[in-house]
Amino acid sequence: MAPTGITADAFPFFVRQIFMATLVIFEDAGYRNLLPLTYWRTTAELRTGYRSLCDYQRAVIPHNRLVLYCRNLLAGVTAERFGVPVNTRPAEDRALLVNGRLLLTEPPLAGPAPAVQWAGEVAVAIHADAALLDRLSPEVLLDPTATHDVLAEVPRYEFVPSPRLMQYPWDLVHSNPGMLNWCWEQAGRGGQMEGRIYEGAHVLNPAGIYVGRGSVIKPGVVLDAEHGPIYIDENVTISPNCSVEGPCYIGDGSLVQPGAVLRDGMSIGRRCKVGGELESSIIHGFSNKQHDGFLGHAYVAEWVNLAADTVNSDLKNTYGHVRVPINGVEVDSGQMFVGLTIGDHSKTGIGQMFPTGAVVGFGCNIATCEFSPKFVPSFTWLTCRGSCPYAVERCLEVAIRVMQRRQVQMTHSEIELFLSVPACASENERPVDEASSPEACCP
Repeated sequence: MAPTGITADAFPFFVRQIFMATLVIFEDAGYRNLLPLTYWRTTAELRTGYRSLCDYQRAVIPHNRLVLYCRNLLAGVTAERFGVPVNTRPAEDRALLVNGRLLLTEPPLAGPAPAVQWAGEVAVAIHADAALLDRLSPEVLLDPTATHDVLAEVPRYEFVPSPRLMQYPWDLVHSNPGMLNWCWEQAGRGGQMEGRIYEGAHVLNPAGIYVGRGSVIKPGVVLDAEHGPIYIDENVTISPNCSVEGPCYIGDGSLVQPGAVLRDGMSIGRRCKVGGELESSIIHGFSNKQHDGFLGHAYVAEWVNLAADTVNSDLKNTYGHVRVPINGVEVDSGQMFVGLTIGDHSKTGIGQMFPTGAVVGFGCNIATCEFSPKFVPSFTWLTCRGSCPYAVERCLEVAIRVMQRRQVQMTHSEIELFLSVPACASENERPVDEASSPEACCP
Protein backbone atom coordinates (compact mmCIF):
# COMPACT_ATOMS: atom_id res chain seq x y z
CA MET A 1 0.00 0.00 0.00
CA ALA A 2 1.59 3.23 -1.15
CA PRO A 3 1.69 6.07 1.36
CA THR A 4 -0.28 9.25 0.73
CA GLY A 5 2.38 11.61 -0.57
CA ILE A 6 2.78 15.31 -1.20
CA THR A 7 5.08 17.13 -3.54
CA ALA A 8 6.91 20.41 -3.20
CA ASP A 9 4.19 22.21 -5.14
CA ALA A 10 1.37 20.77 -3.05
CA PHE A 11 2.12 23.30 -0.30
CA PRO A 12 2.97 26.59 -2.09
CA PHE A 13 5.47 28.55 -0.02
CA PHE A 14 8.83 30.30 -0.38
CA VAL A 15 11.76 27.90 -0.63
CA ARG A 16 15.24 29.20 0.19
CA GLN A 17 17.95 28.28 -2.28
CA ILE A 18 19.79 25.04 -1.53
CA PHE A 19 22.01 22.74 -3.56
CA MET A 20 19.83 20.35 -5.59
CA ALA A 21 21.18 17.01 -4.41
CA THR A 22 20.02 13.46 -4.01
CA LEU A 23 17.95 13.27 -0.84
CA VAL A 24 18.59 10.27 1.39
CA ILE A 25 16.14 9.83 4.27
CA PHE A 26 17.67 7.47 6.82
CA GLU A 27 16.69 5.61 9.96
CA ASP A 28 18.82 5.62 13.08
CA ALA A 29 18.67 3.66 16.33
CA GLY A 30 15.95 6.03 17.57
CA TYR A 31 13.35 3.81 15.89
CA ARG A 32 13.42 1.65 19.05
CA ASN A 33 11.90 4.39 21.20
CA LEU A 34 9.09 4.74 18.65
CA LEU A 35 8.08 1.09 18.87
CA PRO A 36 5.51 -0.43 18.51
CA LEU A 37 4.66 2.10 15.76
CA THR A 38 7.84 1.30 13.84
CA TYR A 39 7.46 -2.46 13.51
CA TRP A 40 5.29 -1.97 10.40
CA ARG A 41 6.92 1.15 8.93
CA THR A 42 10.03 3.29 8.90
CA THR A 43 10.35 6.23 11.27
CA ALA A 44 9.86 8.61 8.32
CA GLU A 45 6.37 7.22 7.69
CA LEU A 46 5.03 8.27 11.09
CA ARG A 47 2.31 10.92 10.91
CA THR A 48 1.62 14.27 12.46
CA GLY A 49 -0.61 16.96 10.99
CA TYR A 50 -1.89 16.03 7.53
CA ARG A 51 0.95 13.80 6.36
CA SER A 52 4.09 11.88 7.32
CA LEU A 53 7.53 13.08 8.36
CA CYS A 54 8.85 11.87 5.02
CA ASP A 55 6.20 13.85 3.11
CA TYR A 56 7.24 17.07 4.82
CA GLN A 57 10.91 16.47 4.13
CA ARG A 58 10.23 15.75 0.46
CA ALA A 59 8.07 18.85 0.19
CA VAL A 60 10.52 21.36 1.66
CA ILE A 61 13.86 19.98 0.41
CA PRO A 62 14.45 20.52 -3.32
CA HIS A 63 15.97 17.31 -4.65
CA ASN A 64 16.44 15.51 -7.91
CA ARG A 65 16.30 11.95 -6.55
CA LEU A 66 15.09 10.16 -3.43
CA VAL A 67 16.74 7.20 -1.72
CA LEU A 68 15.61 5.60 1.55
CA TYR A 69 17.89 3.93 4.11
CA CYS A 70 16.15 1.70 6.66
CA ARG A 71 16.39 -1.56 8.57
CA ASN A 72 16.90 -4.53 6.24
CA LEU A 73 13.75 -6.03 7.77
CA LEU A 74 11.71 -3.20 6.23
CA ALA A 75 13.53 -2.88 2.91
CA GLY A 76 11.02 -4.91 0.88
CA VAL A 77 7.84 -3.20 2.07
CA THR A 78 9.50 0.22 1.95
CA ALA A 79 10.49 -0.28 -1.70
CA GLU A 80 6.91 -1.32 -2.50
CA ARG A 81 5.35 1.62 -0.72
CA PHE A 82 7.61 4.33 -2.14
CA GLY A 83 8.77 2.96 -5.48
CA VAL A 84 12.29 4.40 -4.98
CA PRO A 85 15.69 2.82 -4.30
CA VAL A 86 16.04 1.46 -0.77
CA ASN A 87 19.36 0.75 0.98
CA THR A 88 21.21 1.51 -2.28
CA ARG A 89 24.09 3.95 -2.36
CA PRO A 90 23.23 6.97 -4.53
CA ALA A 91 25.07 6.98 -7.83
CA GLU A 92 25.79 10.70 -7.54
CA ASP A 93 28.92 12.09 -5.90
CA ARG A 94 26.99 14.18 -3.40
CA ALA A 95 23.85 13.70 -1.31
CA LEU A 96 21.98 15.28 1.56
CA LEU A 97 21.16 12.69 4.24
CA VAL A 98 18.33 13.62 6.60
CA ASN A 99 17.25 11.76 9.73
CA GLY A 100 13.80 10.21 9.19
CA ARG A 101 12.70 11.35 12.67
CA LEU A 102 13.18 15.02 11.78
CA LEU A 103 10.03 17.14 11.62
CA LEU A 104 10.89 19.69 8.95
CA THR A 105 8.78 22.70 7.97
CA GLU A 106 11.45 24.85 6.34
CA PRO A 107 14.16 23.92 3.85
CA PRO A 108 17.59 23.34 5.35
CA LEU A 109 20.30 25.90 4.73
CA ALA A 110 22.80 25.30 1.98
CA GLY A 111 26.14 24.19 3.39
CA PRO A 112 29.50 22.66 2.61
CA ALA A 113 30.23 19.02 1.86
CA PRO A 114 31.24 17.09 3.78
CA ALA A 115 29.49 18.44 6.87
CA VAL A 116 27.25 17.09 9.62
CA GLN A 117 24.76 18.55 12.07
CA TRP A 118 24.35 16.95 15.49
CA ALA A 119 21.56 17.27 18.04
CA GLY A 120 23.29 15.98 21.14
CA GLU A 121 24.52 12.53 20.12
CA VAL A 122 22.16 12.20 17.14
CA ALA A 123 23.06 12.97 13.52
CA VAL A 124 20.32 15.24 12.14
CA ALA A 125 21.62 16.03 8.65
CA ILE A 126 24.72 15.07 6.69
CA HIS A 127 25.89 16.71 3.47
CA ALA A 128 28.09 13.95 2.09
CA ASP A 129 30.61 13.86 -0.71
CA ALA A 130 31.48 10.64 -2.58
CA ALA A 131 34.06 9.47 -0.04
CA LEU A 132 31.71 9.93 2.90
CA LEU A 133 28.80 8.31 1.05
CA ASP A 134 30.95 5.20 0.61
CA ARG A 135 31.26 4.91 4.40
CA LEU A 136 27.68 5.78 5.42
CA SER A 137 25.75 2.58 4.82
CA PRO A 138 22.27 2.00 6.30
CA GLU A 139 23.83 -0.39 8.83
CA VAL A 140 26.31 2.26 9.97
CA LEU A 141 23.58 4.88 10.43
CA LEU A 142 21.55 2.44 12.54
CA ASP A 143 24.53 1.93 14.88
CA PRO A 144 25.25 5.01 17.05
CA THR A 145 28.86 3.99 17.75
CA ALA A 146 29.62 3.31 14.10
CA THR A 147 27.97 6.58 13.07
CA HIS A 148 30.13 8.56 15.49
CA ASP A 149 33.25 6.76 14.31
CA VAL A 150 32.59 7.59 10.66
CA LEU A 151 31.58 11.20 11.33
CA ALA A 152 34.11 11.98 14.06
CA GLU A 153 36.33 14.16 11.86
CA VAL A 154 33.60 15.61 9.64
CA PRO A 155 33.13 19.39 10.09
CA ARG A 156 29.98 20.54 11.83
CA TYR A 157 27.40 22.82 10.20
CA GLU A 158 23.92 23.92 11.26
CA PHE A 159 21.72 22.98 8.31
CA VAL A 160 18.50 23.07 10.35
CA PRO A 161 18.03 25.76 13.02
CA SER A 162 16.45 24.30 16.18
CA PRO A 163 15.85 20.79 14.78
CA ARG A 164 12.82 18.86 16.05
CA LEU A 165 13.44 15.13 16.31
CA MET A 166 10.53 12.85 17.15
CA GLN A 167 11.95 10.74 19.98
CA TYR A 168 8.82 9.09 21.40
CA PRO A 169 5.24 8.52 20.19
CA TRP A 170 3.89 11.37 22.30
CA ASP A 171 6.17 13.82 20.48
CA LEU A 172 4.13 13.20 17.32
CA VAL A 173 0.86 13.68 19.21
CA HIS A 174 1.98 16.90 20.90
CA SER A 175 3.31 18.26 17.58
CA ASN A 176 -0.03 17.54 15.93
CA PRO A 177 -2.00 20.75 16.72
CA GLY A 178 0.81 22.99 15.48
CA MET A 179 1.29 20.89 12.34
CA LEU A 180 -2.45 20.94 11.62
CA ASN A 181 -2.25 24.73 11.56
CA TRP A 182 0.98 24.75 9.52
CA CYS A 183 -0.43 22.37 6.91
CA TRP A 184 -3.56 24.48 6.62
CA GLU A 185 -1.51 27.59 5.91
CA GLN A 186 0.51 25.79 3.24
CA ALA A 187 -2.51 24.21 1.55
CA GLY A 188 -4.22 27.58 1.00
CA ARG A 189 -7.72 26.19 0.47
CA GLY A 190 -9.69 28.14 3.05
CA GLY A 191 -13.38 28.54 2.31
CA GLN A 192 -13.50 26.02 -0.55
CA MET A 193 -16.48 23.68 -0.32
CA GLU A 194 -16.04 21.16 -3.13
CA GLY A 195 -18.16 18.47 -1.48
CA ARG A 196 -21.85 18.48 -0.57
CA ILE A 197 -23.05 20.24 2.57
CA TYR A 198 -26.67 19.43 3.39
CA GLU A 199 -29.14 21.99 4.59
CA GLY A 200 -29.20 21.85 8.38
CA ALA A 201 -25.44 21.57 8.74
CA HIS A 202 -23.80 24.44 10.62
CA VAL A 203 -20.53 25.95 9.44
CA LEU A 204 -18.75 28.28 11.87
CA ASN A 205 -16.02 30.40 10.24
CA PRO A 206 -16.30 29.08 6.65
CA ALA A 207 -12.97 30.71 5.73
CA GLY A 208 -11.30 28.18 8.04
CA ILE A 209 -12.88 25.09 6.45
CA TYR A 210 -12.12 23.01 3.36
CA VAL A 211 -14.41 20.19 2.17
CA GLY A 212 -12.94 18.02 -0.58
CA ARG A 213 -14.56 16.52 -3.65
CA GLY A 214 -16.99 13.70 -3.00
CA SER A 215 -17.28 14.47 0.70
CA VAL A 216 -20.69 14.72 2.33
CA ILE A 217 -21.65 16.75 5.40
CA LYS A 218 -25.05 15.57 6.68
CA PRO A 219 -27.77 17.59 8.52
CA GLY A 220 -27.06 18.43 12.14
CA VAL A 221 -23.29 18.46 11.72
CA VAL A 222 -21.43 21.37 13.30
CA LEU A 223 -18.08 22.29 11.73
CA ASP A 224 -16.54 24.69 14.24
CA ALA A 225 -13.43 26.40 12.87
CA GLU A 226 -13.53 29.39 15.18
CA HIS A 227 -10.44 28.22 17.08
CA GLY A 228 -8.65 26.27 14.34
CA PRO A 229 -9.02 25.15 10.72
CA ILE A 230 -10.82 22.02 9.55
CA TYR A 231 -9.55 20.17 6.46
CA ILE A 232 -11.84 17.41 5.18
CA ASP A 233 -10.23 15.49 2.34
CA GLU A 234 -11.97 13.67 -0.50
CA ASN A 235 -14.86 11.17 -0.20
CA VAL A 236 -15.33 11.68 3.55
CA THR A 237 -18.77 11.17 5.09
CA ILE A 238 -19.69 13.03 8.28
CA SER A 239 -22.93 11.57 9.56
CA PRO A 240 -25.79 13.53 11.18
CA ASN A 241 -25.40 15.32 14.51
CA CYS A 242 -21.61 15.27 14.71
CA SER A 243 -19.45 18.03 16.16
CA VAL A 244 -16.03 18.69 14.63
CA GLU A 245 -13.73 21.28 16.22
CA GLY A 246 -10.63 22.65 14.59
CA PRO A 247 -7.81 22.23 14.14
CA CYS A 248 -8.70 18.92 12.54
CA TYR A 249 -7.79 16.80 9.53
CA ILE A 250 -9.94 13.94 8.18
CA GLY A 251 -8.34 11.83 5.46
CA ASP A 252 -9.65 10.39 2.20
CA GLY A 253 -12.54 7.95 2.42
CA SER A 254 -13.01 8.15 6.19
CA LEU A 255 -16.39 7.92 7.93
CA VAL A 256 -17.48 9.83 11.03
CA GLN A 257 -20.38 8.00 12.67
CA PRO A 258 -23.59 9.71 13.87
CA GLY A 259 -23.26 11.73 17.06
CA ALA A 260 -19.47 11.67 17.14
CA VAL A 261 -17.62 14.46 18.94
CA LEU A 262 -14.23 15.34 17.42
CA ARG A 263 -12.54 17.82 19.71
CA ASP A 264 -9.58 19.93 18.69
CA GLY A 265 -6.27 18.46 17.56
CA MET A 266 -7.52 15.39 15.67
CA SER A 267 -5.65 13.92 12.69
CA ILE A 268 -7.45 11.00 11.05
CA GLY A 269 -5.78 9.16 8.18
CA ARG A 270 -7.26 7.42 5.17
CA ARG A 271 -10.28 5.14 5.32
CA CYS A 272 -10.86 5.21 9.05
CA LYS A 273 -14.20 4.87 10.82
CA VAL A 274 -14.59 6.91 13.99
CA GLY A 275 -17.30 7.57 16.56
CA GLY A 276 -17.75 8.54 20.20
CA GLU A 277 -15.50 11.22 21.69
CA LEU A 278 -12.01 11.86 20.30
CA GLU A 279 -9.49 14.54 21.23
CA SER A 280 -5.93 15.51 20.26
CA SER A 281 -5.07 12.14 18.74
CA ILE A 282 -3.56 10.64 15.59
CA ILE A 283 -5.22 7.70 13.84
CA HIS A 284 -2.71 6.61 11.23
CA GLY A 285 -5.09 5.04 8.73
CA PHE A 286 -7.36 2.04 8.02
CA SER A 287 -8.34 1.81 11.70
CA ASN A 288 -11.72 1.81 13.47
CA LYS A 289 -13.03 3.42 16.61
CA GLN A 290 -16.65 3.49 15.54
CA HIS A 291 -18.58 3.41 18.81
CA ASP A 292 -18.96 5.32 22.06
CA GLY A 293 -15.90 5.68 24.25
CA PHE A 294 -13.12 8.22 24.69
CA LEU A 295 -9.79 8.42 22.87
CA GLY A 296 -7.47 11.25 23.88
CA HIS A 297 -3.82 12.19 23.21
CA ALA A 298 -3.37 8.79 21.57
CA TYR A 299 -1.54 7.38 18.55
CA VAL A 300 -3.43 4.55 16.84
CA ALA A 301 -1.51 2.68 14.15
CA GLU A 302 -3.03 0.93 11.10
CA TRP A 303 -5.54 -1.94 11.01
CA VAL A 304 -6.52 -1.40 14.65
CA ASN A 305 -10.06 -2.00 15.87
CA LEU A 306 -11.18 -0.39 19.15
CA ALA A 307 -14.43 -2.03 20.16
CA ALA A 308 -17.52 -0.36 21.65
CA ASP A 309 -16.90 1.67 24.81
CA THR A 310 -13.12 1.39 24.62
CA VAL A 311 -11.74 4.19 26.79
CA ASN A 312 -8.26 5.51 27.48
CA SER A 313 -7.09 7.87 30.21
CA ASP A 314 -4.80 10.71 29.13
CA LEU A 315 -4.51 12.65 32.40
CA LYS A 316 -3.43 11.54 35.88
CA ASN A 317 -5.56 12.55 38.86
CA THR A 318 -2.46 14.19 40.30
CA TYR A 319 -2.00 16.30 37.13
CA GLY A 320 1.63 15.19 37.18
CA HIS A 321 3.90 14.04 34.37
CA VAL A 322 2.83 10.79 32.74
CA ARG A 323 5.31 7.92 32.78
CA VAL A 324 5.10 5.76 29.65
CA PRO A 325 6.41 2.18 29.27
CA ILE A 326 8.65 2.15 26.21
CA ASN A 327 9.41 -1.48 25.45
CA GLY A 328 8.47 -2.25 29.03
CA VAL A 329 10.73 0.38 30.63
CA GLU A 330 8.97 3.43 32.03
CA VAL A 331 10.05 6.83 30.68
CA ASP A 332 9.04 10.19 32.16
CA SER A 333 7.28 11.89 29.24
CA GLY A 334 7.51 15.36 30.80
CA GLN A 335 3.90 15.79 29.65
CA MET A 336 0.65 16.16 31.57
CA PHE A 337 -1.41 14.59 28.76
CA VAL A 338 -0.41 11.24 27.25
CA GLY A 339 -2.95 8.66 26.13
CA LEU A 340 -2.82 5.26 24.48
CA THR A 341 -0.20 4.16 21.96
CA ILE A 342 -1.38 1.04 20.12
CA GLY A 343 0.51 -0.87 17.45
CA ASP A 344 -0.69 -2.17 14.10
CA HIS A 345 -3.14 -5.08 13.82
CA SER A 346 -4.16 -4.90 17.49
CA LYS A 347 -7.75 -5.09 18.72
CA THR A 348 -9.80 -4.57 21.87
CA GLY A 349 -12.98 -6.13 23.25
CA ILE A 350 -16.03 -4.16 24.34
CA GLY A 351 -15.66 -1.89 27.34
CA GLN A 352 -11.88 -2.09 27.37
CA MET A 353 -10.14 0.49 29.58
CA PHE A 354 -6.54 1.72 29.35
CA PRO A 355 -4.61 3.57 32.07
CA THR A 356 -2.81 6.85 31.42
CA GLY A 357 0.11 6.47 29.03
CA ALA A 358 -0.63 2.84 28.18
CA VAL A 359 1.24 1.10 25.34
CA VAL A 360 -0.07 -1.89 23.40
CA GLY A 361 2.23 -3.72 21.02
CA PHE A 362 1.78 -5.16 17.53
CA GLY A 363 -0.81 -7.87 16.88
CA CYS A 364 -2.50 -7.94 20.29
CA ASN A 365 -6.02 -8.93 21.29
CA ILE A 366 -7.21 -7.41 24.59
CA ALA A 367 -10.51 -8.04 26.36
CA THR A 368 -9.95 -7.85 30.11
CA CYS A 369 -13.26 -6.54 31.54
CA GLU A 370 -11.05 -4.11 33.52
CA PHE A 371 -8.06 -1.80 33.07
CA SER A 372 -5.40 -3.39 30.91
CA PRO A 373 -1.80 -3.50 32.11
CA LYS A 374 0.07 -0.32 31.30
CA PHE A 375 2.27 -2.23 28.86
CA VAL A 376 1.06 -5.11 26.71
CA PRO A 377 3.85 -6.80 24.71
CA SER A 378 3.35 -7.58 21.04
CA PHE A 379 1.40 -10.73 20.09
CA THR A 380 -0.37 -10.99 23.44
CA TRP A 381 -3.85 -12.50 23.81
CA LEU A 382 -5.13 -10.99 27.06
CA THR A 383 -8.43 -11.56 28.87
CA CYS A 384 -9.62 -11.27 32.46
CA ARG A 385 -8.50 -14.89 32.92
CA GLY A 386 -4.88 -14.22 32.03
CA SER A 387 -2.59 -13.82 29.06
CA CYS A 388 -0.79 -16.00 26.58
CA PRO A 389 1.15 -15.56 23.35
CA TYR A 390 -1.02 -14.91 20.30
CA ALA A 391 0.19 -17.34 17.62
CA VAL A 392 1.65 -15.28 14.80
CA GLU A 393 0.12 -17.53 12.12
CA ARG A 394 -3.35 -17.11 13.62
CA CYS A 395 -2.85 -13.35 13.94
CA LEU A 396 -1.68 -13.18 10.32
CA GLU A 397 -4.79 -15.01 9.10
CA VAL A 398 -6.98 -12.43 10.83
CA ALA A 399 -4.89 -9.53 9.51
CA ILE A 400 -5.18 -10.75 5.91
CA ARG A 401 -8.94 -11.13 6.34
CA VAL A 402 -9.28 -7.63 7.84
CA MET A 403 -7.29 -6.04 5.01
CA GLN A 404 -9.27 -7.87 2.33
CA ARG A 405 -12.48 -6.39 3.76
CA ARG A 406 -11.07 -2.98 2.78
CA GLN A 407 -10.03 -4.30 -0.65
CA VAL A 408 -6.35 -4.24 0.33
CA GLN A 409 -4.20 -7.28 -0.38
CA MET A 410 -1.29 -7.97 1.96
CA THR A 411 1.80 -8.30 -0.20
CA HIS A 412 4.40 -11.05 0.01
CA SER A 413 6.87 -8.56 1.50
CA GLU A 414 4.33 -7.53 4.13
CA ILE A 415 3.68 -11.16 5.03
CA GLU A 416 7.41 -11.72 5.48
CA LEU A 417 7.64 -8.59 7.64
CA PHE A 418 4.63 -9.67 9.72
CA LEU A 419 6.20 -13.06 10.41
CA SER A 420 9.48 -11.41 11.45
CA VAL A 421 7.93 -9.06 14.02
CA PRO A 422 7.87 -11.58 16.92
CA ALA A 423 11.65 -12.02 16.77
CA CYS A 424 12.16 -8.26 16.64
CA ALA A 425 9.74 -7.75 19.54
CA SER A 426 11.54 -10.34 21.65
CA GLU A 427 14.74 -8.30 21.29
CA ASN A 428 13.13 -5.03 22.39
CA GLU A 429 10.22 -5.77 24.72
CA ARG A 430 9.98 -7.18 28.19
CA PRO A 431 8.21 -10.58 28.26
CA VAL A 432 4.65 -11.13 29.39
CA ASP A 433 4.29 -11.50 33.18
CA GLU A 434 4.97 -15.15 33.98
CA ALA A 435 2.38 -15.01 36.75
CA SER A 436 -0.46 -14.90 34.21
CA SER A 437 -2.50 -17.98 33.31
CA PRO A 438 -2.00 -18.76 29.62
CA GLU A 439 -4.04 -21.94 29.57
CA ALA A 440 -7.16 -19.98 30.55
CA CYS A 441 -7.22 -17.61 27.63
CA CYS A 442 -5.47 -18.96 24.53
CA PRO A 443 -7.48 -18.54 21.35
